Amino acid sequence: MKKTYISQIGLLIVAMIWGSGFVGTQLALDGGLTPLQIITLRFFIGALLINLIFFKQIKENVSKDAIKYGCILGFFLFTAFVVQTIGLVYTTPSKNAFITATNVIIVPFIGFLMYKQKLDKMGIISSILTVIGIGILSLESDFSINFGDFLTLVCAFGFAFHIFFTSKYAVRYNPIVLTAIQFSVAFILSLFTQILMGEGSINAGIDGYLGVLYLGVFSTTVCFLVQTICQKSVEGNKAAIILSTEAVFGTIFSVIILKELVTLRMILGSFIIFVAIIMAETKLSFLKKKDIYIEEACIESNEDTSKS
Repeated sequence: MKKTYISQIGLLIVAMIWGSGFVGTQLALDGGLTPLQIITLRFFIGALLINLIFFKQIKENVSKDAIKYGCILGFFLFTAFVVQTIGLVYTTPSKNAFITATNVIIVPFIGFLMYKQKLDKMGIISSILTVIGIGILSLESDFSINFGDFLTLVCAFGFAFHIFFTSKYAVRYNPIVLTAIQFSVAFILSLFTQILMGEGSINAGIDGYLGVLYLGVFSTTVCFLVQTICQKSVEGNKAAIILSTEAVFGTIFSVIILKELVTLRMILGSFIIFVAIIMAETKLSFLKKKDIYIEEACIESNEDTSKS
């Protein structure tokens, strides 16, 4: 029991670091780095550290199939991070954080469309709530959507595909091997795209390098290690709920560190999206358990009355 609580605290720390990563990205952008340069440096650091730390384990468990599926995961990871980082240029860190978090709503629909997996009513309701929340959070007064918000929504789909396929491949292949490969692929794709776009020359200030160093070491490498260790003793739904608080921490850090202005629309839209995430992951099972306890208490009370 104690180990479970420690693991849950560990996952909460992961969510906190991921939430602060939105601020780290903003600092890197303000420090003179382009979105592509941030992604390239971030995954270079992540790939370097993972491959060095787990070199022996990777060498013993690597296979052709693991490389193939690791490349697929790397492609989705690269795509998601690129559009997310570019989106942050045109929107605020808090909106970027919350819209990204909607990927947990999208995952079940990927399973339904690609593998005919059954959709439940709670999933549909939570998806409708998410659309409403994004509308409140993102739509301008003339009902147009900010370009950065649109890119962030595309990023959410990218992460959703990444999460979905990770759950399928990690069962069959060593997760550390898959991670090392996808980090490496994401780095190569980022570097190639960066050179292709003529952004090979880096002119950044100290804030830019500090921001990307934080992203590479903590948001990428450390978070993966802690998440992998902790999820061995925490049930899947509970882990997803804890990790979804990344969006909350993203908003908190944006307000505290970047002095972002808090508005009623931000609070309302974010709250609705967060409720939708909780509904999607828990199916409101805690309410069902409460009803069972009440029903059992009533039955016991009736039995005591009949005996008397």
